[in-house]
Amino acid sequence: MRELLPAMIFVGLLLVGWEMWVRARDIPTYLLPPPSDLWQAFIDQRHALPVHIRTTLGEALLGLLCASLLGVLLAGLIASVPLIRRVLYPLLVISQNIPVLVLAPLLAVWFGFGMTPKVVIVVLIGFFPIVVNTTDGLLRADREIVELVRSMGANRWQIFRTVLVPSAIPSFFAGLQIGAAYAVIGAVIAEWMGASSGLGLFITRSQRAFRTDQIFMAVVVIALISVMLFASVRLLAHFAMPWNRDGVQVTKTT
Repeated sequence: MRELLPAMIFVGLLLVGWEMWVRARDIPTYLLPPPSDLWQAFIDQRHALPVHIRTTLGEALLGLLCASLLGVLLAGLIASVPLIRRVLYPLLVISQNIPVLVLAPLLAVWFGFGMTPKVVIVVLIGFFPIVVNTTDGLLRADREIVELVRSMGANRWQIFRTVLVPSAIPSFFAGLQIGAAYAVIGAVIAEWMGASSGLGLFITRSQRAFRTDQIFMAVVVIALISVMLFASVRLLAHFAMPWNRDGVQVTKTT
């Protein structure tokens, strides 16, 4: 609560200021609805929202899981085999310069409008920070400990399992937190290209109906889900690393 209370107070003040400013300036609600209208929009759509939330959250979780598996596998190969590192690492960096919005329509053409293209988009967004951070953790393992374990007769797999993997766990969770923060956004972007349900579809329908209050409300819901995923990964890291109770330091990726 000591960590969250200042942010909660700040957000509360922003909402109060937003409400007062819109009321005082008499701004049309179709341009900028006050927070009270967002709450009313949530009440009006409380029966339809759970379906859209379940769809988007399912796509985000499945994509994040696939991104984690793919990211860990690639990180292990990149850290273990220098040739693979020289071949794949530059390609991974180049892949991040391709806009996801460009790929989304192509994925819809290739895989249809089901869950598959949404999951692929989430994987493309989430696996890069996982790969980079996990690879960095594997390569930054204490060389003295590695040499000590090797001198005791450990083979390559034993060194990887007992030294490299534990040293890379904090970095893995750092990358996973970054991926979790963007997973929901990736699912929503993919839903804009075509979907039968989801928060992206909800926003598209609200835009066509000129329901600005519903668009803002959906944005708030997306932000809350993203924060929930981020906090869940942080909590998972807390229990997965009992030796590092101070938390995971998120490293910047380029």
